[in-house]
Amino acid sequence: MDKIIVNFTPTGLIPRKQDNCHTPISVSEIVEDVLMACEMGITMVHLHARDGSSGAPSYHKGKYARIIEGIRKSAPDLIIGVSTSGRFIADIENRMEVLDLDGAAKPDMASLTLSSLNFNRQASINSPDDIRSLALRMKERGIKPELEAFDTGMLNYAKYMAKKGWLEPPFYFNLILGNIACAQADLLHTAIMIQELPGEAWYSMGGVGDAQLRMNSLGITMGSGVRVGLEDNYWYDLERTTLATNRSLLQRVHIIAEANEKTIISPSELREALGLKKGFGEYGTDVKK
Repeated sequence: MDKIIVNFTPTGLIPRKQDNCHTPISVSEIVEDVLMACEMGITMVHLHARDGSSGAPSYHKGKYARIIEGIRKSAPDLIIGVSTSGRFIADIENRMEVLDLDGAAKPDMASLTLSSLNFNRQASINSPDDIRSLALRMKERGIKPELEAFDTGMLNYAKYMAKKGWLEPPFYFNLILGNIACAQADLLHTAIMIQELPGEAWYSMGGVGDAQLRMNSLGITMGSGVRVGLEDNYWYDLERTTLATNRSLLQRVHIIAEANEKTIISPSELREALGLKKGFGEYGTDVKK
């Protein structure tokens, strides 16, 4: 494959200004970083909203709407995904609030983590009932799930959900390796994860912390895409002497892609492949396909 997806993850839930001063927190900072990334070349963006004063994760759809509308004024075709994470927000109705956005603020995609999991200091709780509720609300609202898998069990659960009719192909997965309690960022685990993907699946490869560069390199050389940004890693080097910026992480991905003679899949190309509406005012899934 001579083209790759670049899924840009500018903010996430964890990094604060005190961790990395380059982390975009406010609406304007997030919008600015996403538009910068669009100029460099990305396919899609995975958004987290933050409280502007405390920096804490926010589920409020009004904040997401301001971010999405700000991006679409200049990048109306960019594929936009939003977070429904259970890592800090437990109430399922709060997690689903962002799915009710419409018009220019409607997301094309929304994250769906396929099981509960432990990070090094914290759990992300995703009960079977909550996963099903999120999937069915996304289906009802015409928003494609951005499926997040940290191990092979999650991929198996995605196949189970597809059999139940809760998920429909074509699928998009983020394969995220290197978390301490999940699949590790090595060749064996990576190969097994890819082997266990269902049919009609597009995927991007991401790595937690130090594993980001390794998994991005594999995603460029051997996979269909990468997930990259300060959400997963806010250090530029393995020795952790230099804080990363979103620009520096994206520049490195572009350098590796160019060295491997790969180009970036455009948002319009991936929209067609995933059965999304064309953008430019039409967002979410294309029910005619």
